[in-house]
Amino acid sequence: MRFYFILIFFTLLQISISGIIPNPEHPAKLTERHSKNNYKINSEEKTKEFWITKGKKFVEDQRKLKENKNIAKNVIFFIGDGLSLSTIAASRVYQYGEENSLSFEHFPYIGLAKTYAIDKIVPDSASTSTSYLCGVKANYGTLGVNGNIKRKDCEATLQEQYYTTSIGKWALDKKKSIGLVTTTRVTHASPGGLYAHIAERNWENNEEIEKNCKNYENYKKIKDIAVQLIHGDVGSEMTVVLGGGRREFRDKKMNDEIGLENARTDGRDLIAEWKSIGDENNENRTFVFDRQGLSNVDVEKTDRLLGLFNSGHMKYKMEAKDYEPSLEEMTETAIKLLQNKNDENGYFLFVEGGLIDVAHHSTYAQIAFNETIEFSNAIDKARTMTSESDTLIVVSSDHSHTMSIAGYPDRYNDIFGTAAESDRDDLPFLTINYANGKGADIYINSENNARHDPTVIIDSKNPKALFPATALRDSETHGGEDVAVFASGPWAHLFTGVYEQNVLPHLMAYASCIGDGLKHCANN
Repeated sequence: MRFYFILIFFTLLQISISGIIPNPEHPAKLTERHSKNNYKINSEEKTKEFWITKGKKFVEDQRKLKENKNIAKNVIFFIGDGLSLSTIAASRVYQYGEENSLSFEHFPYIGLAKTYAIDKIVPDSASTSTSYLCGVKANYGTLGVNGNIKRKDCEATLQEQYYTTSIGKWALDKKKSIGLVTTTRVTHASPGGLYAHIAERNWENNEEIEKNCKNYENYKKIKDIAVQLIHGDVGSEMTVVLGGGRREFRDKKMNDEIGLENARTDGRDLIAEWKSIGDENNENRTFVFDRQGLSNVDVEKTDRLLGLFNSGHMKYKMEAKDYEPSLEEMTETAIKLLQNKNDENGYFLFVEGGLIDVAHHSTYAQIAFNETIEFSNAIDKARTMTSESDTLIVVSSDHSHTMSIAGYPDRYNDIFGTAAESDRDDLPFLTINYANGKGADIYINSENNARHDPTVIIDSKNPKALFPATALRDSETHGGEDVAVFASGPWAHLFTGVYEQNVLPHLMAYASCIGDGLKHCANN
């Protein structure tokens, strides 16, 4: 047993020295270790001296912080879709234990962002994307437009005076390169805020527009999100685009690389159009659709890169085979290409860990936490590839979820296990629960409306085990509380406090001296 204490001590020492979380084994193994109670509370923690020393060290570390007022030549903006504070806390435990910290939790400056939409207390990923990428709050379900356009308003979506301008455009205007990486479809709500302007987030292809707007005389003038990515003023200028969503770019009658179904009905192959534009401009453009293709990309010989690794969203990391790259691998390739493409002026890169949200909607808590670890790994990779002196890295979320960590579970208890027994029905209840979602009915006996024992129903070895929910819904909803913002690099100290979510791109723009707002480098 003494051996385990020594091992834990040196592991924690390594964390405190390096600031980087080690990864000696897959997080899934932690659950097994916890269930066997191999973790014991360090006896030093029972002394007051232990906690006083830790407290003093934190004060000393904070005292040594120095404000970095350099120009942020590069900005990397990470969004964990649905990354609530409770998800962060639970993922720490899932990975290595309660005292653990994810990579971005070592960032020196932290704030809180208010996420509400103009018309909703609890927002969606489109209105929030418009907020944190364009600096303007919008209506629920709309993308890249202001509050004068309501969701599914076919006529209003063509009124360009209501369009917003993203930080991607601000970067392009200063001759910077831009790119996006996501584990969702590249035409999905979060990445769409970087380049699209549309009244309905689901208008990712022409067929979706026709379903809603065919009675509108000018509906064919509405450009779907995929078209805006390939031909829009921002989308067409992206150096690198990596994620899922191949189906949105090709007609249903066309062949997919691995035989999956396409979604368009207008006879267009937007991927071929993207390649043709490169030929016309004498650019070396590379399209890849699998992990091997991405690993073979020569960034020195590539002008622009498009990688679409699934017909829809990419697969969860716990289910993905070697066919699809990880978020960390995509992030690494994107940074290499952007560094090679425009080392003089720098770049803006948007990276989304989008499957945290997708898993939560299905109440797949185990997968949500695993996707959070993958998100953390990608951020760690970005930090190792860049310098704090000239690269601002911001990590946040678009919105929360209804998942909670409840009860009074023992220290080092399995995060997916029981918290205690109810004093009403003497049955155990789990630590992880949702306010609504698929798991509401399977834990209730329909004959007498009493609870089932959740430990009998849930299979902790199944990543897609449904966790209990209060109200039954096919898809669990978002939450409305504030989300955390973590910042490191030039002007990161500006990101402290509690503020509206829409200030984020303005803060990043100020640090990078782009956009038409205040500039600390105006006289440089």
